[in-house]
Amino acid sequence: MAGAKNHDYHILAPDIWPFVGAFAALTFTTGMVFFMHTMAGWEVILGAGIALLIATFWGWFSKIVKEAQAGDHTPVVQLHMRYGMILFIASEVMFFVGWFWSWFDFALFPSELSDVVGGTFPPAAIEYVIDPFSLPLLNTLILLCSGTTVTWAHHSLIHGDREGLKKGLWATILLGVVFSFIQAYEYMHAPFGFGYVNYTSAFYMATGFHGFHVLIGTIFLIVCLRRAYLGHFTPRQHFGFEAAAWYWHFVDVVWLFLFVWVYWWGCYGYVHT
Repeated sequence: MAGAKNHDYHILAPDIWPFVGAFAALTFTTGMVFFMHTMAGWEVILGAGIALLIATFWGWFSKIVKEAQAGDHTPVVQLHMRYGMILFIASEVMFFVGWFWSWFDFALFPSELSDVVGGTFPPAAIEYVIDPFSLPLLNTLILLCSGTTVTWAHHSLIHGDREGLKKGLWATILLGVVFSFIQAYEYMHAPFGFGYVNYTSAFYMATGFHGFHVLIGTIFLIVCLRRAYLGHFTPRQHFGFEAAAWYWHFVDVVWLFLFVWVYWWGCYGYVHT
């Protein structure tokens, strides 16, 4: 029959959300440029950009959920979505590689920046550094625990234990929220500011972007928790949750690298004067 679907792919109908998302990104970045240069009207432009981004996420992802519930995510479609998520996480890995690259460049070759940092790393201008075995170690334990709880939730889902799925997600979300609050407290009481020297800038950019990823991952898991209560996931079809779990494990691994190289190794040569 003409027009009958005779393949396993899901052909998307024309949609307004890609256009809205592109316009939202343009508005948001413009607002950020205005904000950084303290130009008039940045509040309105930035606020509109954030509102449009939230609307895009809500509208676009709601449609994806409806497609999944309608059976449009066939095994072939799910396979390609897995490829997409893997490539997305790989791009995120390279994003953090850039920050680690700058950190190691500053740390391993301080003599090249002797006029700025005094030929030492941490720079001689840094009077105090953050003790890696205080709040950073606590946050490391929290994220490691959250990795086990999200695995518990995944294992429960695969074996049809929906209560275990909900409990594991609740535990992971709460641990993510606690991590964010502890990092915010650490920032508020840090012994150095953001744009002081290269050490402080690299520190805040690397740990700050990781904190942003924790926030995104927490929202991702909250959506999964809501869908779990609606009965959306099944043991055989739950890619939405699987993608969130992959993302959360990626966040855990990045933090382990941050703890070892930025917090612990980064203060190894520190000598209080």
